[in-house]
Amino acid sequence: MTPVDEGVFAGQPMGQPSLRCNSLRPQWNRSVLAGFRNATDATSLSLVRICVFTEPHRGATYDDQLRLARHAEDAGFDGYLRADHFQSMGADPGLPGPTDAWITLAGLARETSRIRIGTLVTSATFRLPGPLAVAVAQVDQMSGGRVELGLGAGWYEREHISYGIPFPPQRERFDRLAEQLAVITGLWATPDGERFTFKGEHYQLDDAPALPKPVQRPRPTVIVGGRGPVRTRDLAAQYADEFNMPFKSVAETAAAFDRVRAACARIGRDTPVLSAGVVVAIGRTDAEAARRAAPLHVPSALPPEDPVVGSPAQLVDRLGEFAAIGATRAHLRLIDMSDVDHLELIAAEVLPQLPAAVGISA
Repeated sequence: MTPVDEGVFAGQPMGQPSLRCNSLRPQWNRSVLAGFRNATDATSLSLVRICVFTEPHRGATYDDQLRLARHAEDAGFDGYLRADHFQSMGADPGLPGPTDAWITLAGLARETSRIRIGTLVTSATFRLPGPLAVAVAQVDQMSGGRVELGLGAGWYEREHISYGIPFPPQRERFDRLAEQLAVITGLWATPDGERFTFKGEHYQLDDAPALPKPVQRPRPTVIVGGRGPVRTRDLAAQYADEFNMPFKSVAETAAAFDRVRAACARIGRDTPVLSAGVVVAIGRTDAEAARRAAPLHVPSALPPEDPVVGSPAQLVDRLGEFAAIGATRAHLRLIDMSDVDHLELIAAEVLPQLPAAVGISA
């Protein structure tokens, strides 16, 4: 996920998360239970669908990503989404180096069978919208209709400088993002046998055949996310099937959700799926949680976040709080992709608690 969309963060160190663990058994309170009940009133017992989110630019091969995606699929997670970056963001070089997001997802499309796959998010600075629409549609075909496209303006200038990718000013990046969303959704929405033309300031398409078509109709899920209060909100209201607020507090996430709801109401569009990003470092003991949280203390280009550090019970409670403000999906950011035990702990101690919460009396 792009951590910056309408503000500038550079080299800010992470805050110091609490390493205090609660009992491993969830301690339910009325607000958490109410959150789960409110979420299920509007959806079903699936309430908050849980996805795994990874950052391969920290250091991961394709095989590393495949192993974790297969574990996530077998464990019952809803989705496996990855960041789209070409460079690590701290002193660690992230060996063996970056992997291209859409080449990776094409491989995962053929080597998984159920789990949804996609980007959170692809930078609009990296690819032209026409070829990106073709690539995503092809990967959707390869996966049997399981792809999701998260698309953002791009923010990490260093990777653009390193790899010779143009990095225009912020306003222009958002203008380009708006046009890319219009082009990609327009190509996918063009009826079979018809052509698509687009005349924008930054992109022009003339009589495009609008092929190939994705398997999913009317289109793959389009995710727009970020913390910005104006342009992100408006683009989500106009184009998104899901709005994601990345890795912030429940209160900040609630405010972002309200902004998107209001923007949708102004243009007469239904509110998209609302999702929350959650940085996770949990363990069976304080020491295990602290070990997993250690990378959060390393200075990087990422802005301050609000991680869950502690026990499985604390993560269950946080998910309940997000459900209470309307989130029906959560993307859990796992820091170490080689730590399969972390994923298995969440699958064993957290996932089973979510539907069960509905039946607990307050």
